[in-house]
Amino acid sequence: MYQLEEPIYFYLLFGIPVLLVMFLSVLIWRKRAQSKFATAELLKKLSPNKSIFKLGLKFFILALALVCLSFGLVNPKIGTKLETVKREGVDVVFALDVSKSMLAEDIAPNRLQKSKQLVTQIINSLAGDRIGIIGYAGSAFPQVPITTDFSSAKLFLSSMNTDMVSSQGTAITEAISLAKTFYNDEEQTNRVLFIISDGEDHEGNVGAIVDEAFKMGIRIFTIGVGTERGAPIPIKRNGVLQFYKRDVNNEQVVTKLNQATLLEIASKANGEYIDGSNTKEVVETVTAILNGMDKQEFEAKQFTDFKDQFHWFLAGALFLLLLDALLLERKTAWVKKLNLFNESEK
Repeated sequence: MYQLEEPIYFYLLFGIPVLLVMFLSVLIWRKRAQSKFATAELLKKLSPNKSIFKLGLKFFILALALVCLSFGLVNPKIGTKLETVKREGVDVVFALDVSKSMLAEDIAPNRLQKSKQLVTQIINSLAGDRIGIIGYAGSAFPQVPITTDFSSAKLFLSSMNTDMVSSQGTAITEAISLAKTFYNDEEQTNRVLFIISDGEDHEGNVGAIVDEAFKMGIRIFTIGVGTERGAPIPIKRNGVLQFYKRDVNNEQVVTKLNQATLLEIASKANGEYIDGSNTKEVVETVTAILNGMDKQEFEAKQFTDFKDQFHWFLAGALFLLLLDALLLERKTAWVKKLNLFNESEK
């Protein structure tokens, strides 16, 4: 098992293509400048020890050094010991709405990004709980099964988007049905489902499925994301606005927060409706709810005693930089004597 302490430093790897462009540009400029001075045959006689291979090798070593430096700054950590630990907590499942209406920007930066921020901050506030994540639009799908690995859960959460489900709509009933299969510990008495949605385009009889979930001991809390005033749904490509979504009558669609549905679900399942506009207040409310529940003890296997590995990569980077500095651009004498290309000397 491994951890990445500062993954942001992987962006240094984008410097390799920049260095490659600069390297090729210098080679082209040098060749043009030399061609004005003398012919290729004359240049070969004037600088017989010149090696293009050595130039390419020096660039490769420099690029490899940058890779090692990047990994060193990221500081990978390897778990060296697998232990079984006892934890106390609640099984928490998040059902995240990924329908197109969640692209509306009536709450910054948009409803979907705000929802992911809320879930991330809630996960950061948890301690011994287990979590699972479900995505849904016109249908529901499991994104993260119930787990204690918060880092992986947040990684999968960050990749969720509105293109994950082809069928549109807000199938809250399917999300609740799927959530019922997530709670795999029969002794766990406290099971919590948080539905994060704008409540728009809801279809189906939600009351019946909520009653079934409540009988299984699942308390459902809803978090409303959006405004009652609403906003159009922007359709973007590579971050650039293309158009706003329109209906069959070619009229611009305005999506609004539907609190009524979310309030109905929460009230039927002994839960609570939470306004998702203020992240801090949402996290505080959720923390208070979970702290007020009895904690179930369970066993979990996890890696402990993580050790830093950055020094190996930094040592490699220093060695490669030293090698690059000592490596000369002229041909190596013993390689020249081999005359691999049968070059005739005049």
